[in-house]
Amino acid sequence: MRAAVLHAPGDVRVEEVADPKITAPTDAIIRLSAACVCGSDLWPYRGIDSVDGPVPMGHEYVGVVEEVGSEVENVEPGQFVLGSFVASCGTCEICRSGYPSSCVHRVFMAEVGTQSERALIPHADGTLVPLPGTPDADLIPSLLAASDVLGTGWFGAVAAQAGPGKTVAVVGDGAVGLLAVLAARQLGAERIIAMSRHEPRQRLAREFGATDIVTERGDAGAAKIKELTGGLGAHSVVEAVGTQESMEQAIRSTRSGGHVGFVGVNHDVSLNGAELFFSQVHLVGGPAPVRQYLPELIDLIWQRKINPGKVFDLTVPLDEAAEAYRAMDERRAIKALLTV
Repeated sequence: MRAAVLHAPGDVRVEEVADPKITAPTDAIIRLSAACVCGSDLWPYRGIDSVDGPVPMGHEYVGVVEEVGSEVENVEPGQFVLGSFVASCGTCEICRSGYPSSCVHRVFMAEVGTQSERALIPHADGTLVPLPGTPDADLIPSLLAASDVLGTGWFGAVAAQAGPGKTVAVVGDGAVGLLAVLAARQLGAERIIAMSRHEPRQRLAREFGATDIVTERGDAGAAKIKELTGGLGAHSVVEAVGTQESMEQAIRSTRSGGHVGFVGVNHDVSLNGAELFFSQVHLVGGPAPVRQYLPELIDLIWQRKINPGKVFDLTVPLDEAAEAYRAMDERRAIKALLTV
């Protein structure tokens, strides 16, 4: 089958690799209907995360089940399914507590690779969710977004306790940040402040529910949030970047007693203990437990109540995956969809 493989920073190639095979009785194999490039894929692409030889790429997926292991009970061949970017058993104590992304048996799908024609899905029963039927073609981008960026933005908003009467600020205008805006609106937030310097992303943020746009960054951005909130800061802040500056900006934009949901993949972020102590903000985050939200998100998409697929502003064939990476790296695209 064809698959995108990263050989070195900046070097993505689509090449022939071995077809996946069932290796455990709890596995499933799906044929991808679409794949995509995630902002977190850019970390190894840029050489910020180390690349140790050729590695498969991708962790978001939607498609049709082709084969299942002997112990799989919840999905069957022919079903259209999607699942989280973290494969999880669904039965361990951590999964049952609502954190399947920290499942004691978890497998990050980035280790498997889903920018491909087929993919092996470990822990199929705990990971995959069958759809009500075969989706219309125009729903596939939104369903694909649910596999990671929508669920991650949703977790960021939930962790930040976005809700009625709340002012929510979102640090980061990539796909996750934009979908955190959408999530905050769905959760009933009264005011949503998107922090963005890019006009196309600002437009989409407003379409998703942002009431205000702040272009400043860092301390200037935090000061602007304070100015817009009577000097107090936002009740809820979603950090969707993962850098030192974005984390500091998020904490400093939050009022005392407020909540920060941090979902940007962390890169060399360190917290100042004294600042955190006196800020009196709540911090909750990490790899989003996307699987727990999928039934609700799928229903919202299926009923056409939300359209998170709008974050895809570039569509190319799988064979042109290298261009998809370049476009996102150069910020010519928010998120690139790969047709398979």
